[in-house]
Amino acid sequence: MDKKEIKRQAHNLALVCAKKYKIAFPKLVLDYLLKKYPDLNENKKEILAIAFEECKKVNKLTDEKINKKIEETFMDEDQELKKAIKIEIIKNALEYSKADPTKIVGKIISKFPNKKNQIKQIMQIAIEQAKEINQLSKEELNQIAKDLNVQITKKESRLEQPQKIKLPNAEYGKVITRFPPEPSGYLHIGHAKAIFLDYLAAKEYGGKMLLRFDDTNPEKEKQEYVDKILQELNWLGIKIDQEPTYSSDYMIRFYEFAKKMIKKQKAYVCNCDSEKIKENRIKKIECECRKKSIEQNLEEFEKMISGQYQEGEVVLRYVGDMNSENTTLRDPTLFRIIKTPHYRQKEKYSCWPSYDFCAPILDSIEGVTHAMRSKEYELRDELYFSILDCLELRKPILISFSRLAIKGMPVSKRLINPLIEQKKVSGYDDPRLPTLAALRRRGILPKAIEEFVTSFGLTKVESEPNLDKLLSINKKLIDPSAKRRFFVSFPYAILKLKNKARNLEIKNHPTNELGKRTLKIKENATIYIPLLDAANLNEGEVFRLKDFCSLKVKKKTPTKIEFFDKKADSYILEVEEIELENVEKKIQWVDEANSTKVEVLVAKELFIDEKYNENSLEVIEGFAEKEVLNDNLKERFQFERFGFVILDKKYTDKLSYIFICK
Repeated sequence: MDKKEIKRQAHNLALVCAKKYKIAFPKLVLDYLLKKYPDLNENKKEILAIAFEECKKVNKLTDEKINKKIEETFMDEDQELKKAIKIEIIKNALEYSKADPTKIVGKIISKFPNKKNQIKQIMQIAIEQAKEINQLSKEELNQIAKDLNVQITKKESRLEQPQKIKLPNAEYGKVITRFPPEPSGYLHIGHAKAIFLDYLAAKEYGGKMLLRFDDTNPEKEKQEYVDKILQELNWLGIKIDQEPTYSSDYMIRFYEFAKKMIKKQKAYVCNCDSEKIKENRIKKIECECRKKSIEQNLEEFEKMISGQYQEGEVVLRYVGDMNSENTTLRDPTLFRIIKTPHYRQKEKYSCWPSYDFCAPILDSIEGVTHAMRSKEYELRDELYFSILDCLELRKPILISFSRLAIKGMPVSKRLINPLIEQKKVSGYDDPRLPTLAALRRRGILPKAIEEFVTSFGLTKVESEPNLDKLLSINKKLIDPSAKRRFFVSFPYAILKLKNKARNLEIKNHPTNELGKRTLKIKENATIYIPLLDAANLNEGEVFRLKDFCSLKVKKKTPTKIEFFDKKADSYILEVEEIELENVEKKIQWVDEANSTKVEVLVAKELFIDEKYNENSLEVIEGFAEKEVLNDNLKERFQFERFGFVILDKKYTDKLSYIFICK
């Protein structure tokens, strides 16, 4: 603390002391200063001299002057406190895209230790400031920060830092990874993590990533999912180094490997029903079918291949270890009968291999060096290598990573499909879902998804982040190219202007060269403004319509308004235009004569505590400036003072947007 500040504090303490005891005591002032600032003990004599000097000044004042100075001093302190809170809120908003008032209280107390007993009041001020600041655009925030001389040291969130992918025993130029989706549904954010880990790891080591469709379950797989996966990989910017492969194209080789296992007495045909197999596995009981001869097993397996068995009648099982604590080793199924025609192979095959059989074999024969898969498969690693040992095939390196799910957004088809069937969500591209189709429709860029998913690296630590972290990354990417548009939501208030007709040239972006648009304002215009802003305006108060004019409220009258089929309480404000540029309160607006109806779909958490959230989709209606009628579908914009949106659909009577983020 510098000498000037010590004098100020000593003077204020002397005033309080004089008011309480009718005289200012230097010793009391000294004791309080040393208690409040222990570091001052090193200069105790100098501090005492300052205390004497300030007490001497105060003791010359009359009671009236002392009271007046105390009132002025603490009024100044309150203003100083509010300014400090505002500065910290602005810093927090610029650093994290959205101000969190709980994060700044500690900093304020460290600056104003005498306010420790006023934490509730400080928090209330911070909440009010954050509410106001979070309504502003990034450009407005930067301008306020500049006006208040706020110094921002921008810190990139640890989450947003892409981590380099390090592979064990990797030789540059020889690394081969693979992404093996089953074409039974749409890709989601968890798949995106696997895709980018495989793809970027291969690039990091000068290798390549293979795309393999794991399509050996005819009951679930469709060509439409193959096509959709290829489209979404292309959208993500993934360039596959060679034509995709299909597990179902290897059926003849799979049969050969199965026969090799039978000849080694490592596989047998089991005729038990599924319940019996399940019971024996739980009880660690070896099946009697294990005792069949090699010849009998080969004969029965040929019958399986030629289609002589019905579904559920027989399976080919691996001779594992029925006493193993790892349940995947208790004689797992290698082949089963499925009569459903295959989307690609039609009715050519009915004896289909399991994932546990296909995955290790194809990873080996396709040359994969590093096979990455989510942690849920870790129990199957032992079986993976056991099958390769049995068939004397090369072993890739297996790497596990944690699954990625977003809080409140289910990735499981088991949860999503019933919602689609019940029409609780509109489809796989419903903006409340974490599918890539939904994220794309919601205005999320591929680069944002890449940065988000790779920030978790190859760690096995489970995580379920909320969507805010992805939205924060996305906002930084879309902000520079998002044109600005005026929007006011229902319910709104009505301004009656007495103005001359004029044309306003409005920039499409406050800092970047994205062109301009002209708003033609008619004489005596009717203007819509947000109802909350109107509610906070008093008669005689001055405010400014953003990029337009300054106004003074002459009269404020309660009224009722109708918005198509809706009604609400509102206000009509009669205002007069005044010549004043530097007005602190700025309000967003839309001109009635130059407006069009729009709706904004706001997606919220689809599941709360694992239950469907009936209020997961909010529809906000209102008016936007008519320029939006010329905008392109799938283009991203910022509705000023509202948030970033993407134009989703054009109807005859309105435009429909999806909310991206604040």
